[in-house]
Amino acid sequence: MNETLKTIAQRYSCRSYDGILPEKEKLEAIALAAIQSPSGMNRQPWQINIITNKAFIDEMDAEGMKILAEAEDKSTYQRFMDRGGKLYYNAPCMFLILKKPGTDCDTGIVSENISLAAASLGLGNVICGMAAIPFNGIKGELFRKKAGFSEDWDFGMAVLAGYADKPGAPHEPDISKIRFID
Repeated sequence: MNETLKTIAQRYSCRSYDGILPEKEKLEAIALAAIQSPSGMNRQPWQINIITNKAFIDEMDAEGMKILAEAEDKSTYQRFMDRGGKLYYNAPCMFLILKKPGTDCDTGIVSENISLAAASLGLGNVICGMAAIPFNGIKGELFRKKAGFSEDWDFGMAVLAGYADKPGAPHEPDISKIRFID
């Protein structure tokens, strides 16, 4: 099996980080992998903002958990509480993917490139749509400004990255999801 297929097979969604920021060279390599993603008609409708300010990440985390705690349906809040009570799992870095409206597919491709690049460099990572919560809350405009949102750009996706606090395992692939059509 080649290295790319090994990385795909071994990658897992890391939900516990040691909080130590990875080396700048690794973050730069991941960012380069992000912008090398394919896109429809090569429009590249994304902007990659790399947030490494742990205090800011923690501030957004606390606000996101507060929003979940105040929601009528407590099931999502309880799920995060069962996983340690952190929306961002103590990640020291967030790759924030901003998008132009109507470009969701391209955002997915970018997040996968980031995730696989991080895994190939020995970093834990998780694709995190829940990262949108603080940007949509009462402090959303403040967070959008601090996170470097440009005008006419929306939250697309986030990938949390850092060194895993404890080892994880990839999910078991469901082979029944594959069908060959002759």
